[in-house]
Amino acid sequence: MNEVIKKNGISYGIITGVVSILITTLIYSIDLKLFIAWWVTALSISSYIVIAIVLLSKTKKELKGVFPFKDAFTTYFISAVVGILISVAFNIILFNFIDPSAKESIKEISMKYAVEMMQKFNTPTSAINEALKKLQENDQFSIIELLKGSIFSIVFSALFGLLLALAFKSKPSQE
Repeated sequence: MNEVIKKNGISYGIITGVVSILITTLIYSIDLKLFIAWWVTALSISSYIVIAIVLLSKTKKELKGVFPFKDAFTTYFISAVVGILISVAFNIILFNFIDPSAKESIKEISMKYAVEMMQKFNTPTSAINEALKKLQENDQFSIIELLKGSIFSIVFSALFGLLLALAFKSKPSQE
């Protein structure tokens, strides 16, 4: 594997992980209700997209424009996996060891929000009760659930990485 790809993938993965930790820490410090705010999620995703674009642009430039699809995908994928692992490790520590009560507070906020949304759409009471029961049984911040979520994140990132690699791969040279 090319050293530039490995170095940039790991470096930007660390940057992504640190950004994720900072976002989580800010939300945790400001107001737990922000964990369910759609605009915070949109802002977070936007920051990860910007980091990915900067990563691939920089790597392509360092490789002097020779950036095959495989190398573009590999660069992004390394970065995504490193960032996800750092973020998940932090969330495991925060919500399971530092402040386990925060996950209960977030669960209550999520349940209240879910009820409000379902009531706005005139969802039958029985369906609301069933949804609440499932939410109550689920511990989204348990170590197992966070690890399961990281698998989903890696798969989603791989799919997104395919699109980015298509966009950033170098065009075949004319022979």
